[in-house]
Amino acid sequence: MDTASHHADNSWRAHFRATLTLGVPLIGAQLAQLGIHTTDVVILGRLGAAHLAAIVLGSQFFFTLFILGSGFANAVMPMVAQAYGRGDTVSVRRAVRMGMWVVLIYAALMIPIFYNAERILLYAGQKPEVAALAGSYLKIAHWGMAPALLFMTLRGLVSAHGRAGIVLYVTIVILTVNAFFAYALVLGHFGFPAWGIEGAAVVSFGVNLLSFVLITAYIQSRPAMRRYELFVRFWRPDWAAFREVVQLGLPIGLTMLAEVSLFTGASLLMGRLGTLELAAHGIALQLASLAFMIPLGLAQAGTVRVGVAHGRGDRLGVVRASWAVLAVAATIAVFGGLLFALVPRELAAVFLDKAGKDSAAVLAIAGPFVVVAGLFQLVDGLQAIAAGLLRGLKDTRIPMVLALISYWPIGFFCAWFLAFPAGFGGVGIWFGFVSGLAAAAVLLNWRFYRLVRQRV
Repeated sequence: MDTASHHADNSWRAHFRATLTLGVPLIGAQLAQLGIHTTDVVILGRLGAAHLAAIVLGSQFFFTLFILGSGFANAVMPMVAQAYGRGDTVSVRRAVRMGMWVVLIYAALMIPIFYNAERILLYAGQKPEVAALAGSYLKIAHWGMAPALLFMTLRGLVSAHGRAGIVLYVTIVILTVNAFFAYALVLGHFGFPAWGIEGAAVVSFGVNLLSFVLITAYIQSRPAMRRYELFVRFWRPDWAAFREVVQLGLPIGLTMLAEVSLFTGASLLMGRLGTLELAAHGIALQLASLAFMIPLGLAQAGTVRVGVAHGRGDRLGVVRASWAVLAVAATIAVFGGLLFALVPRELAAVFLDKAGKDSAAVLAIAGPFVVVAGLFQLVDGLQAIAAGLLRGLKDTRIPMVLALISYWPIGFFCAWFLAFPAGFGGVGIWFGFVSGLAAAAVLLNWRFYRLVRQRV
C-alpha cells in the first residue's frame, strides 16, 4: 500500500506548499519546452526566409498531431493519481502501461500523414519550396513523436509521487543538447556536417528519444517507482485500462486541438486586416503563449493534487487542493496582467528591430493588443486550471463540449463580429478571444463546483 492513502495534511499551508512544489517544476518544464522551439526557429532563420517559413510550418504541422496524441498521455495523469491516492499499485501499473500502448499505436497511425506532409501542404496552398523543406523535416522529425508521447505518459507517474522536479531537469538537459547539436548540425559548426533543416529534424528526434531514456532511467533507479514493474511483461494487455485511456484521452486531445485551432483561425482573421496587424498579433500572441506556460503547469499540478485526494476519498483535500491551485494561478495572472497593461509597448519592442521601416507602425498596433492580452491571461488561466481540475476527477467528455461551445460559437464568432461588422479591427479579435475563454472559465469552473458537491 502507498502512504498516500493515509494521514493527509489538509492545512492550507500544506496545500499551497504542495501546489508550488509540484507546479513550479512543471511550469519550468513548459517554459523550457517552448525554448526548444524558439531555438530551432532562431537557428533555421539564419539560412533564409524559406527555411524559417519551413521550420515554422513543419513545427506547427507536428504540433497539431502531437497535441491530439498528448490527450492520451494526459489521461494517464489522473488515472495514476487516483490509483496512487487509494494505494492501488496494480492500477498504477496498468494505467501507465496501457497509456504507453495507446500513444505508441497513435504515433504509428500518424506515420502516413507525416510521409504525405508535402502533398498536404501543397494542397493547402503553400509555396512548393517551403512545402518541400517542411516535408523533408517531418519525414525525419516524426520519429520523435512516439518517445515524446511516452515521456509525457511517464510524467504522470513521477508527478503522482511528487517528483516533478525530474521533468524540469530532463527538459533543461534536452534544451541544452538541442541548442548545441542544432547549431552544429544545421549550420555545420564544430566539425559537424551542415545538414540544414534535416539536421534540425535529426536533433529533434534525438532529444525526444533522450527525454524518454532519461525519465525511464530515473524511474528504474528509484525503488518507490521501480516496484511498479512497468516493463515486465510489457506485451500483456489490460483492455479495461486501455479503453479508459482512450475514453479519457480523446476528449482531452480534441479540447486542446480546438483551442489551438481557435488561435489559428483568429490569425487568419487578423491576416484579412493587413500584414502589419498580423505581425503585431504575432507579437502579442507570443507574449500570451509565454505567460500561458504558468497556468498550464499549474493545471497539471491541479490534476495530480485533485486526483490523489479524490483517489483516497478525501473531499476536504479535493476542495482545498483546487482552491490552492486557483488562488496561485489567479494571483500570478493578476500581476502578469498588470505588467502587460503598464508596459505594453516596451514588451512588444523586445520582438522588433527598432531600425526596421515598419517597426514603429507595428509597435503602435501591438500596444493595445498586449493590453488586452493582459486581461486574456486571467480568463485563459482560469479555464486551463478548471480543465485540469476536472481531469483530476476523470471528467473529460462534458468539459470538451463546454470548451468547444466556448471557443468556437462564442469566441470565434465574437472575434469575427467585433473585428468586422462592429468595426473594432484587431482589438476586436482579441476581445473575442477574451469572451470565448471567459465563457470557458465560467462553465468549466461551474462544472467542477457541481461535481464536487454531487460526487466527492
